[in-house]
Amino acid sequence: MRIPVPRPRSLAGQLFGMQAVLIAVLVAGYALFTYVSDRSQAEEAAGRQAMAVARTVADSPSVREAIATSDPSARLQPYALRVMNDAEVDFVTIMNLDGIRWTHPNKDEIGRKFLGHITPALAGKSFTETYKGTLGRSVRAVTPIKEGDKVVGLVSAGIRVEAISQRVQGQLTALLGVAGGALALGAVGTYVINARLRRHTHNMNATELSHMHDYHQAALHAVREGLLMLDGQYRVALINDGGRELLGVADDVMGRSVAELGLPAPLTGALLASEPRVDEVQLTADRVLVINTSPVSGGDRRGTVVTLRDVTELQSLMGELNSERGFTQALRSQAHEAANRLHTVVSLIELGRAEEAVDFATAELELAQALTDQVVAAVSEPVLAALLLGKTAQANERGVELVVSEDSRLDDGLLPPSLPPRDLVTILGNLIDNAVDAAQGSVGARVTVTAYTQADELILRVSDTGGGVDPAHAEAVFQRGFSTKPAGP
Repeated sequence: MRIPVPRPRSLAGQLFGMQAVLIAVLVAGYALFTYVSDRSQAEEAAGRQAMAVARTVADSPSVREAIATSDPSARLQPYALRVMNDAEVDFVTIMNLDGIRWTHPNKDEIGRKFLGHITPALAGKSFTETYKGTLGRSVRAVTPIKEGDKVVGLVSAGIRVEAISQRVQGQLTALLGVAGGALALGAVGTYVINARLRRHTHNMNATELSHMHDYHQAALHAVREGLLMLDGQYRVALINDGGRELLGVADDVMGRSVAELGLPAPLTGALLASEPRVDEVQLTADRVLVINTSPVSGGDRRGTVVTLRDVTELQSLMGELNSERGFTQALRSQAHEAANRLHTVVSLIELGRAEEAVDFATAELELAQALTDQVVAAVSEPVLAALLLGKTAQANERGVELVVSEDSRLDDGLLPPSLPPRDLVTILGNLIDNAVDAAQGSVGARVTVTAYTQADELILRVSDTGGGVDPAHAEAVFQRGFSTKPAGP
């Protein structure tokens, strides 16, 4: 039987428990400190109250007069009880110098020895102490009764500790209420904060967060594609090694705005766009990139995730493939045209018209040679000449005449070093294909190609007899992705 291992509490739960315990300890400690402090203050106040009552009694002339009589208790007991009630103390004891009581709340204790210290009072000093007497523990004051400089008696007034505790009890109830309110308020605040933390940490514990960070870093640097994360202000929050390489940026780009990275304007605009971009082709100084952007989910705009793929080599291969397809179509057109001519010659021979067959074949050869001579005379660059010859046959098959203008002059070896023949075939081939598409079906369908060098530049101009671009779209022609052709399936 497999025993399930309990999942550790989430980080938010652990913090909530720690904070709850901490708040409880702080509140309990503060409550205990306040209670002890209040009790100490209450005992000090009781001592001062007892001292004031004792001195008042000791200074009373009637007390000194009663002490001089033969039965002091007869006059002092009623007086002491009256003072005790008026001053709200628990006892007022008047005694002789031997500590024998003349007064006491309990009449049975009169005539008995006072329980407590009286030595300092016999020396003429007043003092307070906490002592356990007949009424229990009490805070008491003892002061001498003087006749001139002579001590003739002693007075002790006191308040029981139990009574002091009852006084503090009311304050303790209020204190406990305040402490409970503070604890409840702290618990609610802690719960709210930790609920927010729980949402942000997706209820994961510390170990899971640590593992997630490790997996995140490993995946970030393992993928070959570029990954870029922007915050809500379009600043770089995260970028992997592939992203740095594809964008050509330095290592210290964290926290910088996309507009400060020195990227091409179209690419910067795509990264700053609020709407998502899907498989959008963008160019850097030396790369062709496909970018995808997606906003980070979670309510308000929290950032953007950008993925980058390098399709430079793929675009190059696609260009070569398109060129090869063009050559294949041109060869197919020439082969089809040659087959038609050959069938015509064979048919003439079968009909016994040999001379007409020879004349037809000779005329076709002269026409083909004339076209070749015309193209080669104007453009002796072999790659470009071969392209023009192939496109001429392809255009003728579609009912479009392709001609090289008299202004064309491009000798072998004059191509700019920065333009490989492969790119030239791609550029000019696309221009001619678009022109043939536009001219097909028009009256006197024709495509005119002009090619020449000027200084260090190669000038290519292709015109056609088609309807041209709608003037309303003239400004949009130079925007990336614009086309008048219908979208493919």
